[in-house]
Amino acid sequence: MSTYHSLSAIQHDLKQGKITVSALVKNYLEQIDRYKHLNAFLEVYTDEALQQATIIDEKIKAGTAGKLHGLIISLKDVLCYKGHKITAGSKILTGFESLYSATVTERLLAEDAIIIGRNNCDEFAMGTSNENSAYGPVKNGLDETKVPGGSSGGSAVAVQMDMCLASLGTDTGGSVRQPASFCGLVGLKPTYGRVSRYGSIAYASSFDQISILAKSIEDTALILEVISGKDDYDSTVSSLPVEIYSAHLTKKNNFSVAYFPDVNNHPRLDKEISSGVHNVISNLESDNNKVNAASFKYLDYLVPAYYVLTTAEASSNLARYDGVRYGYRSPNATDIQTTYTKNRTEGFGKEVKRRIMLGTFVLSAGYYDAYYTQAQRVRNFIIQKINEVLKDNDFIILPTAPTTAFAIGEKSSDPIEMYLADIFTVLAPLIGAPAISLPLGKHSNGMPFGIQIVGKKFDETNLLNFSYYLMNKFTR
Repeated sequence: MSTYHSLSAIQHDLKQGKITVSALVKNYLEQIDRYKHLNAFLEVYTDEALQQATIIDEKIKAGTAGKLHGLIISLKDVLCYKGHKITAGSKILTGFESLYSATVTERLLAEDAIIIGRNNCDEFAMGTSNENSAYGPVKNGLDETKVPGGSSGGSAVAVQMDMCLASLGTDTGGSVRQPASFCGLVGLKPTYGRVSRYGSIAYASSFDQISILAKSIEDTALILEVISGKDDYDSTVSSLPVEIYSAHLTKKNNFSVAYFPDVNNHPRLDKEISSGVHNVISNLESDNNKVNAASFKYLDYLVPAYYVLTTAEASSNLARYDGVRYGYRSPNATDIQTTYTKNRTEGFGKEVKRRIMLGTFVLSAGYYDAYYTQAQRVRNFIIQKINEVLKDNDFIILPTAPTTAFAIGEKSSDPIEMYLADIFTVLAPLIGAPAISLPLGKHSNGMPFGIQIVGKKFDETNLLNFSYYLMNKFTR
């Protein structure tokens, strides 16, 4: 069977009778089995996917299939699917089965997408490499000695190696965009509040956003319009109308784009990635787009502010996991005190415990104002500065990650070095803006790298349109 890079190609062949959804599912299942050593899936819904495929094949014959028919998609192991296990990549949720589905899950199913399985991820979405999962690391399919990025690494590898066409992950500080960069994919983090978070296991509630990994802008746009919009179960979701993103994709130019020389010349940025960003900027300028250098001298404040705020929120969010009502129960507990202590000590991994303790510290009496309050001030200051840049520009162009995919184990002994891998991606979630990583670069080491575009809040239409223009200009 052909390797498909877009849902439109699949739906064309379905309409022509060249393939069936059942045959498509079987093909993806074969790929999942072929690449199971990459550890991208924690569970595959084989029988359920095949049964659903038969139903959708009948719908296609009857002309009643939904707009996502033929889409085989996977879910990161933090998104609820009623009657299915969910662990957030953690031992603490061993054996837990979801009692309801996330809003995004229901919206996918309503349009006849098929969910083929749940993907491995860093525990509670805390990681930059997908080495923190209680179920082992995920390997990059392009080089199995390298990480796929995190925390949505399993989702990225599933799409990268044709185990499904697209995947939903979550992006708190770059957890979809950075794996997209490492694996050569499109990775979109929508505006905070554009997509309901109901049914997504929380890490940091004012940052988390359900996001999309795909091979094309067309599929990204179509999936976004299906999963976006008002939801009575999430009070933080926007009630702004959802545009038909897939209908607005054109190859037009004449955009206004800002870039930060201080960022593109940052000492942590790989020279070839820096050259790749400069190449895109030069091509934009020569193609009748306005390109403006803007001052932004606050890059080194982003990661500290991000980790103070997110760990504080994680400390609160993860307090509910105690192993008393559900999940892991320590066999070594002897009374109520040791039950709580051992459940959490044995159930949580090293990185999660580190972030819980850091978050508890910055929220504690005597340190709250020194750390948490200051970080909130930095966040508000950054929002103000970026809004000033976006007032006169449509977008900001940045690297997605400072390097290509690094070796498994390379950074795991140094948490600070691992955190600094997020240096370019934490900006968008700090300000709540949409951002996308586009697979526009190829390093001399053979690995891909992404170029990141940050847009204005709730302006996904233009962000996707600009991304479509860039993908057509640089990859076709």
